[in-house]
Amino acid sequence: MLYAILCYDHEAVVGSWTKEEDDTVMAKLGVVQEKMAAKGRLGPVARLARTTEAKTFKRSGGAMVVDGPFAETKEQLLGFFIVDVETIEEAVEFAKELGRAKESEGSYEIRPLTFFAPNTLST
Repeated sequence: MLYAILCYDHEAVVGSWTKEEDDTVMAKLGVVQEKMAAKGRLGPVARLARTTEAKTFKRSGGAMVVDGPFAETKEQLLGFFIVDVETIEEAVEFAKELGRAKESEGSYEIRPLTFFAPNTLST
């Protein structure tokens, strides 16, 4: 079963890290990722650009495009992991390891995932 693990955190905190601090966090996350990759269970991993670079299409209110992610949350979606595991408990354990690898508060949302148009992206 595929699960998306969505990474939420306070963008202002993460964005204020020095290059060295960011590199350290990314290296710690990389250790966790490598464990899952070694099992052949890690799919795409993406780090999203800052929310100030985002646009949102809203159907409510007459269909419009607005600046930003326009989420009703104090944390912003910063990126995601795709893992292929047998149970949601395995996905939760991976998310817990990711959480232990970084020091900011943040959260990880785990959701079952279905591809509607697989293999349509080219690299």
